Amino acid sequence: MDNRIDKINYYLSIADSITQRGTCLRRNYGAVVVKNDEIISTGYTGAPRGRKNCIDLGFCARQKLNIKSGEKYELCRSVHAEQNAIISAARRDLIGATLFLVGREANGEYTNYIDSCSMCKRVIINAGIEKVIAKDINQECGYRVINVEDWVKYDEVLEEKVKPIIENS
Repeated sequence: MDNRIDKINYYLSIADSITQRGTCLRRNYGAVVVKNDEIISTGYTGAPRGRKNCIDLGFCARQKLNIKSGEKYELCRSVHAEQNAIISAARRDLIGATLFLVGREANGEYTNYIDSCSMCKRVIINAGIEKVIAKDINQECGYRVINVEDWVKYDEVLEEKVKPIIENS
């Protein structure tokens, strides 16, 4: 009888340990890109190389400005875990790969995974990643499988809330 952890939870556990390298004061993510059962790259939340991290500065700019979660990411010092994992790999290795993603709040609890931000979605789409498997404590199995093709088909910029603004421009 095989009592080993299944592959999805194996890669999610690696992504989980990567969250511990994150430097965000709000929440940290860990990402692992896997293709053909081989780890291609990893990434975590943190400021660009050479810049001070929020934990080093002792404050979060977005928090200081009372910016709600999910808004104005351009004011965040961090590069997201998904982006860092993609930056660290060759595109030829990313095409058809799977990105495993885990997030933890500042208090250590798992994030209630909803979705990657719109910027990360665009980067994931362009990288050629086929699917994202994210730890999701609200799912019975503990994770959610997202086919990136669904992100291609559903363009959040053309969502009904945004569409009237574009049409009236």
